[in-house]
Amino acid sequence: MAQKYSRKPATDYAAKLTPETLIEMFHYMLLARRLDERMWMLNRQGKAPFHISGIGQEAIQVAAAYSLRKGHDWVYPYYRDISLVLVMGMTPRGLMLDLLGKAGAPSSGGRQMPEHFSSREHKLVTISSPVDTQVAQAPGTAYASKMLGKDEVTLVCFGEGSTSQGSFHEGLNWASIYKLPVVFLCQNNQYAISVPQRKEMAVKNVADRAAAYNMAGVWVDGTDLLASYNVMMEAVERARNGEGPTLVEAKMYRLVPHSSDDDDRTYRSREEVEFWKKKDPLPLFEKELRDRGVMDDASREKMEEEVKAVVDDATTYAENAPYPSAEEANYPVFEQVA
Repeated sequence: MAQKYSRKPATDYAAKLTPETLIEMFHYMLLARRLDERMWMLNRQGKAPFHISGIGQEAIQVAAAYSLRKGHDWVYPYYRDISLVLVMGMTPRGLMLDLLGKAGAPSSGGRQMPEHFSSREHKLVTISSPVDTQVAQAPGTAYASKMLGKDEVTLVCFGEGSTSQGSFHEGLNWASIYKLPVVFLCQNNQYAISVPQRKEMAVKNVADRAAAYNMAGVWVDGTDLLASYNVMMEAVERARNGEGPTLVEAKMYRLVPHSSDDDDRTYRSREEVEFWKKKDPLPLFEKELRDRGVMDDASREKMEEEVKAVVDDATTYAENAPYPSAEEANYPVFEQVA
């Protein structure tokens, strides 16, 4: 069976993080949270047709992003990865343009659903709407990197519901056979829309499935940023050193409904949600920083003001941006001819 990852691993990568980097990591978590909250608000105001949230999953996403080389490694995100794509280089303005379907939206020019992240510049591979397709696609990128002799690592993210799909098993099997430089990151938030984990799988941990493919498998508390950073660094280094893939399971909780169209009161109690709010990664990491003496009330208040200004700017920018013209609907799906 897969083992839980300890805060004190053989190599404590987190111990090497400087106070400045720790503050930066928290800044990204806070920015993602406030941006996410604003997106919910815009949806409820009727300005955004749809939103799918990453609230409660910021710690593992920031940890994963910091384990990679930005602009060098490849990422197959999934729809909750707001924190991850922000660290990798997407901007709040860009994400707001995507949310509102405006012209200039970086992921699709306003043609795709919100949270379908894509950026050639930042090596973020376009999300496919069908669940789990990216898990079979990512090993292909890793295989290409290996064939070309590049030291690139491919990270692919998905929820635990995706592991019930056939492409999950195909992707892991292929990656293991060819010992590919890929990290499979399952962000286990306990629910596949309305279906709890106990009804999704017979194993206790998603990471237990790694044994069937003879690859490393480990689970970690995904609300603990430093433990998550350690496990991700170890997996990324293993991949980069030619030691093959890893299945990482980060356990956390989806603190909000599945999407803006979901009513989670129909399948989980308010008591359960309130219990898990005590494991909210944002205040947990803030406490860590305060205990270390690298954050105080003044610096925290200043950061909140800075983040609010960025989110306000992104909102105003996107609301004032034009919608794409009808003539652009088919391009670049179909080539324009004279």
